[in-house]
Amino acid sequence: MIQGKTGRRKAFKIITTLLFLLYIAAVLKITVFRQGFDVRCFLQDGTVNLTVMQEYIFLLQKGMWGRFIYLFVGNIVWFIPLGLYLKGIMQVKRTWLIVLIGFAFSLMIESMQYFWGTGISEADDLILNTLGTFIGAMLGRLKFFKYFADILYN
Repeated sequence: MIQGKTGRRKAFKIITTLLFLLYIAAVLKITVFRQGFDVRCFLQDGTVNLTVMQEYIFLLQKGMWGRFIYLFVGNIVWFIPLGLYLKGIMQVKRTWLIVLIGFAFSLMIESMQYFWGTGISEADDLILNTLGTFIGAMLGRLKFFKYFADILYN
């Protein structure tokens, strides 16, 4: 049984790290390792869209609000936990570094989608995922999340 402040700190760190790893696995599952993923498809069916916001404008023009919100907001929301974890829990001081990590993680996902043909690699996704990481980092600065970091590090 874990006792005392040090024990609670260790337990909290283990739990938050496990939850973070589950989050990373979920993101990879919905973006890369989804239905249709096949290792044998490496470098066969990848697609890239570098035209910024083209799909979103199309969806809005067609009145497909639900799909627009799912894709646009989803690309932001799925990356908020990354920024939140790095800023609020891991105490990464530099926001630009957190944003760079979010961009790199998103670029890795987009590259994997291209290489395995499991989605369209889009510039929009890089932009929105990076924005989500930034929003998470800003949320991590809130007193509520600083409280949890204090549990870990003080």
